[in-house]
Amino acid sequence: MSAAFRRPSRLLTVMAGVMLAGVLAGAAQAETVTVSVDEARIMKLPDNVATIVIGNPLIADATLQGGGVLVLTGKGFGSTNMLALNRSGKIVLDTTVQVTGPGSADLVVVYKGVERESYSCAPECEKRLTLGDSATYFGNILGQSGARIGGGGGGGGAAPSAR
Repeated sequence: MSAAFRRPSRLLTVMAGVMLAGVLAGAAQAETVTVSVDEARIMKLPDNVATIVIGNPLIADATLQGGGVLVLTGKGFGSTNMLALNRSGKIVLDTTVQVTGPGSADLVVVYKGVERESYSCAPECEKRLTLGDSATYFGNILGQSGARIGGGGGGGGAAPSAR
């Protein structure tokens, strides 16, 4: 075979390598980050990240700390995108955030007909506030948690206004 036919072959090999490198670089950038609902995950981002954008804040939340540390929290089931921008507005990270169900081994789910209730059993079972539970069950636990956090058990509530 003459040298004239080998050169295009080498050129095609180099071009294919460059294209493959571009595809692999894009795949690395589009990596999916997985976090469980009601749990946080720490991620290290480049130090020059100035802004974080979450596509659907009902699914995930992100807080940027100093030194490029990001705290990513799963808020609801599903997937959304997350963008990280530097100070000049250039996108330095574009990734998918997948929020999955609770991954704890102590989770017990009880079905009463079509009604679902979740419990945390470690070692004794206590009611657990979990997305997807029946509305009545979820509402009761949410109300109890809100009363506890809001000071319904005494102390910690709002002080009476002075006139």
